[in-house]
Amino acid sequence: MFSRIREDIASIIDRDPAARTGWEVLTCYPGLHAIVMHRWAHWCWMRGLKWLGRFISHVARGLTGIEIHPGATVGRRVFIDHGFGVVIGETAEVGDDCTIYQGVTLGGTSLSKGAKRHPTLGRGAIIGAGAKVLGGFTVGEGAKVGSNAVVVKEVPPGATAVGNPAHIVQKDAGKQREEAAARVFAAYGVTLSGDEDPLSTALHKLIDHAVSQEQQMQKIVAALQAAGVGCEDLPSKDKFDAEQLNKLVE
Repeated sequence: MFSRIREDIASIIDRDPAARTGWEVLTCYPGLHAIVMHRWAHWCWMRGLKWLGRFISHVARGLTGIEIHPGATVGRRVFIDHGFGVVIGETAEVGDDCTIYQGVTLGGTSLSKGAKRHPTLGRGAIIGAGAKVLGGFTVGEGAKVGSNAVVVKEVPPGATAVGNPAHIVQKDAGKQREEAAARVFAAYGVTLSGDEDPLSTALHKLIDHAVSQEQQMQKIVAALQAAGVGCEDLPSKDKFDAEQLNKLVE
């Protein structure tokens, strides 16, 4: 047990630049306290001591503000940062080296007892503050869920899910190993590597296409006029301002 706690403390110090000493982490990090108490509760739950497991979970919730059902499976070196308001459901599975921020819900969308109702987080997944991951699907290894995203479908390994409902930003799988160090602390699931929102990207492309079409039309009109073909002037409209539109969708 003590070796696992030392491992947890070392992991937190590696991932949180605000953590200064092991003693500070041990005494002042509710995420660590919640994980340790969950291990006690889970031990009881798996041995048929259901009420005792729930009671330990209830006490942990009061002390830390983090609610982890004793039936949930939590891996090694899981870091719940700040943690207040985190809820992890009964059939949830949290892989090794995951990071979960405050206000996260790993919730279920089914009322069927005994079914897999809650999500599975792959190794190294990062769930940003306020995110809701709802359902019995998998968030892949190394994936990120942005702050306040609402995820209701599977997230591929290495991808980022943002928005409500969440949409996927697929990362280049070939860069995974090169970016491993950067993934260790990606605050609140925010990616600084240049990943773009696909909706914003599509809108920018549409604007660029409209600019290209307007330029083509101007050339066609100029060529017709040069050939002596009259072109009737249409009622004037507001000038198309591509730069202003691009700023609006950034």
